[in-house]
Amino acid sequence: MQFAGRREPGFRRLRGALRIVQFGAGMKTLDSGTTYTPFIERLAAASERVLMLDYDGTLAPFVVDRDLAFPYPGLPTLIGRIMQSGTRVVLISGRPARAVAQLSCIVPQPEIWGSHGLERLHSNGTYELISLPREQREGLSEAITVLHSELPPDRVEAKPGSVAIHWRGLNSQKADAVRTLVHSLWADLPGKYPLELLEFDGGLELRVKGRDKGDAVRAILAEVNSSSALAYLGDDRTDEDAFRAIKGHGLGVLVRSEPRPTDAEVWLRPPQGLTQFLEDWLRISGGE
Repeated sequence: MQFAGRREPGFRRLRGALRIVQFGAGMKTLDSGTTYTPFIERLAAASERVLMLDYDGTLAPFVVDRDLAFPYPGLPTLIGRIMQSGTRVVLISGRPARAVAQLSCIVPQPEIWGSHGLERLHSNGTYELISLPREQREGLSEAITVLHSELPPDRVEAKPGSVAIHWRGLNSQKADAVRTLVHSLWADLPGKYPLELLEFDGGLELRVKGRDKGDAVRAILAEVNSSSALAYLGDDRTDEDAFRAIKGHGLGVLVRSEPRPTDAEVWLRPPQGLTQFLEDWLRISGGE
């Protein structure tokens, strides 16, 4: 499908779902006439399309119990239809890959990169895990050890390549107390081991250096041809690595209720804007 002298209805709806990102110094402004329009036309004409999505905060709303973080209603079916129409769908998450597969409820199962790119679960079930150096494994083990008896087990999540502390659901005073405690307990670890401490929406994570969501995006870019149409959708600070990686190769889309400083090119508000974006992706790419 190509645009021949007119705009498809799907194009107009998709464009309307997005908001132009306009901030102060250092921020990018989307000029829909010079940046977004060519992407949509490329999407319509491309023989290969790749849709990359973060999970928590993007496909699924944040909830107190992270084991109940299911996608917004209707999205698993919609994404399944997008896959069946020929788009390669890839989920890229800080969660373990198999946990994302279980929660997402997408059929057929898409390709999933978990633990910030350390794990790759192919759509056929093949699993890959990057081996960590001994000193990083020791550092993560020590991070868990020093937390012993300091926090309830449901606040601590051990993952391949990281240890995350969650304070979602706590009031601001209790959340600040947890943040202060963990910072004090982990203060020496980033200097002692090749690890880094990052705060995310609802928690704090000590993770291995040298691997992030941008690496997953770059790996996918290396597997597609230069004329492919690609987009990455995410919400959190950890998605900024992916936005930077896709810049110049595809579209970065910030998915949040409110905008924030970002390297993404456009912003949309979930769930309505997200659903509309996906519906029109399906329509523009030739799906029913």
